[in-house]
Amino acid sequence: MMRVRARLAALALAAAIPLVVSACASPGGSSASQACPTSAPTDAQARQILADAGQARVTTNKGTFTMELYGDRAPIATANFVALARCGFYRDISFHRIIAGFVAQAGDPQTKTDRKDFASLGTGGPGYAFTIETPAPDLHYDPYVVAMANAGGTDTNGSQFFIDLADLNSELQRSYTIFGKVVDGTDVVDAIGKVPTNGQRGVPLDPVIIQSIEITAQPAASPG
Repeated sequence: MMRVRARLAALALAAAIPLVVSACASPGGSSASQACPTSAPTDAQARQILADAGQARVTTNKGTFTMELYGDRAPIATANFVALARCGFYRDISFHRIIAGFVAQAGDPQTKTDRKDFASLGTGGPGYAFTIETPAPDLHYDPYVVAMANAGGTDTNGSQFFIDLADLNSELQRSYTIFGKVVDGTDVVDAIGKVPTNGQRGVPLDPVIIQSIEITAQPAASPG
């Protein structure tokens, strides 16, 4: 029980209330000329964003993996991720917390300039927050599932997300929005999950950096 609490505490710390950061366009992603959002999408905006968004191809300095997106199950979280990916928000962001057998987490823009451990690590975001979309009963925290990070189950979704490195159904409350799953390149995710870190805080000693995220229109089927 103590181990579970320690790991959940690390996850909550890594998704504290987002800092306000510049929401301007930056290079990379699948549409770098597009300005980054300054708020979460509305339902209507989400439908428009997701019309041609089925998969996300994530290229890192450790390899490439592909996520199937669950836009039909978590439209706001998925559309928000897609919009941030398309404007290049995630380019040069690193996986700032990797806990073997638990999660690999990314999305803090502060890691673009500081790859090491520091006091506010894990508190960065897009400058806004939005509410949790509770996972449907048939969605589970299985290996390679991708979910939004938040501060202890509160409505602080922003830009941070994590990839499950194991079956976490017995460890996580259903307060982390599931918006996708890695369907190709799981060996890359496995390798990322094994990089050496500084210990309990899980900051990689050899940074794992997102180089680009390409959104494609591959249809996203719900899990069977």
